[in-house]
Amino acid sequence: MKFALRLLSVITTFVMLIVLIGGALVTKTGSGLGCGRQWPLCHGRFFPEMNPASIIEWSHRMSTGVSTILVLALAVLCWKKISPVFRETKFLVIMSIIFLLLQALLGALAVVFGSNALVMALHFGISLISFASVLLLALLVFEATRSETKLVKPLHIGKKMQFHIYGLITYTYIVVYTGAYVRHTKSSLACSVFPFCSKDGALPSYFNQWVQMSHRAAALLLFVWIFVAMFHAIKHYKEQKQLYYGWIISAILITLQAISGVMSVYSQLALGYALAHSFFISCLFGVLCYFCLLIARFKYESKEPFK
Repeated sequence: MKFALRLLSVITTFVMLIVLIGGALVTKTGSGLGCGRQWPLCHGRFFPEMNPASIIEWSHRMSTGVSTILVLALAVLCWKKISPVFRETKFLVIMSIIFLLLQALLGALAVVFGSNALVMALHFGISLISFASVLLLALLVFEATRSETKLVKPLHIGKKMQFHIYGLITYTYIVVYTGAYVRHTKSSLACSVFPFCSKDGALPSYFNQWVQMSHRAAALLLFVWIFVAMFHAIKHYKEQKQLYYGWIISAILITLQAISGVMSVYSQLALGYALAHSFFISCLFGVLCYFCLLIARFKYESKEPFK
């Protein structure tokens, strides 16, 4: 049972990541209407037409359907098996289901009725929360299925570190939204150079350029803030490995995120760089959510072993 639960949690997390990146792929390839204004059918058929847009959109829908089954199965098993060990399990189960359904509903409504850039940008943010909830459930599964002596003990997390964690997870979500808004307003190449919008450093001159430069400014602050938090962890949390290495990983991820963003501009939105940009921010958000889980551990101890 323990192995099966672990395997299910890994597969579900992987599929949720595919759904998340698949949504970005749909947007970046302009495949949102690859199946027309129909849902769940694709141009009146179950299987798509043999063209790239239809295949991409249909594959994204299928992965969302598979993820729904997997998340529900994982949620039921975690509620029964893991919630006696970690009290945060029930909260994560509810979050994973609610945001998975919101994600699917928003996508379906956008296909059938259309939507604006503001709402569609929110779609990626909702998917990100759904993915993070499943990721944390998977981490809980692996912790709970260890022997009692190996369960992770609560850490001491100071007020300053808590400020960095809570502040950064909130601000990261805002930056994610601005990035998604860039995609959905087709502003990704509004500024063809980096770091400014033009070679002469002139201010943006129209709406899409302002959208792009606002995202860059927000991302720069995120980059600096994460390194500040990392240096704080290196200085004060060497003995607490989850925080120490977690912040180093966060700094690596935000660096890769920045590089992929710059390369997306200079490569004229090469698909590999564009998808990597979404992948790295998703992983970073997952790490920050794990930090929030550690704070919960610090405040509330779990006592009962897994059976």
